[in-house]
Amino acid sequence: MIHRTLARVVRGLGLALVIGLGNAHSAEIRIGQVAPYSGPLAPTGKHVGAGIQLYFDVVNARGGINGNTLRLVTRDDAYKSDETVKQVGELVAAENPLALCGLVGTGNVTALLKSGKLDQAGIPVVGARTGAAHLRQPVPSLLFHTRASYGSEIETMVQQMQSMGITDVGVFYQDDGFGKDGLEAAKTALAAAGMKLVAAGAYPKNTTDVAAAVKAIGDALPMGVIMVSNTAASAAFVEAFRPANPATQLIALSVTDGPQVAEKIGHKLARGLGVTQVVPDPVGGSGALAQEVRKAWEEHPQPGVELNHSLLEGYLMAKVLVEAIGHAGAEPTRARLVTALNNLHGFDVGGVPIGFSADNHDGAHYTELTVLDRNGRPIK
Repeated sequence: MIHRTLARVVRGLGLALVIGLGNAHSAEIRIGQVAPYSGPLAPTGKHVGAGIQLYFDVVNARGGINGNTLRLVTRDDAYKSDETVKQVGELVAAENPLALCGLVGTGNVTALLKSGKLDQAGIPVVGARTGAAHLRQPVPSLLFHTRASYGSEIETMVQQMQSMGITDVGVFYQDDGFGKDGLEAAKTALAAAGMKLVAAGAYPKNTTDVAAAVKAIGDALPMGVIMVSNTAASAAFVEAFRPANPATQLIALSVTDGPQVAEKIGHKLARGLGVTQVVPDPVGGSGALAQEVRKAWEEHPQPGVELNHSLLEGYLMAKVLVEAIGHAGAEPTRARLVTALNNLHGFDVGGVPIGFSADNHDGAHYTELTVLDRNGRPIK
């Protein structure tokens, strides 16, 4: 009985037993991030990277993982798919990272998978800033998702619009795989709710050329608009669309940073913009993960960024990755890490459950809806 009780206690301690324990084979574990550090999505790449680094700082301050320290190595792809492929190849060859973490962009990740570079190196990606359905099914063997799908986010949007009595909806989307995935998800969710898609308008990737989309959607007089767009384009759309359509409810995917929109176009114009989220509020949230990241932020402040949802998403990605590394042995390899990830079941990241298996890498389903207040802050 004593032995069984002790075994349960040891299992319950989990990663706490391996973080901070030294060993004879202590070394540096390198993790790679290829993401936009320049261009329109630079704030996203930087904040996701800062969140990863923040958790690495926490772990390293405790003595590392199985005695190994963690180092994040970054490369800038400027949100260009061909650069993602190129930079990943160069980073893997030069730095020999154990894994990749914090990639950004549906088209970017799609191009990387198609290039075969992940398979050639046998290197896993833990956490990517994409919710596209085609990157979840069929199951990609080396891509592990730590955020809810765009389909889940859009279902949350549609449920909210339906509760408000909205029946006619437009979709503003990026003209690439990301945007088209969201458009299809919107069509499915609206049809299931008995609501109508009355207009759709697109803008080219890596631009804020929204005029044509504003006209196409505005002419249809929708009661609500689903925004499948990044922060810069979302800001441009709201700024151009809202003056003539003040009563239309706008709700954007989590890839839009609401406070940055408010900063770009002013708090008054941004007030009331809905934004779905895939992690809790790091500033005002009362849950365990939000409290943890605030404490980490106080102890290990990151330069040039703010504590926001994107940073917390990177922090969550890093926690999942480190948990798996802890189960991959004192001298982890890429193959051992993949096995550990496939056996990571029911991992509670401070109220956000994460779990994978060999036939399911869609590891997270947390969503919530926020709205920008008069100060440009997202509130529930």
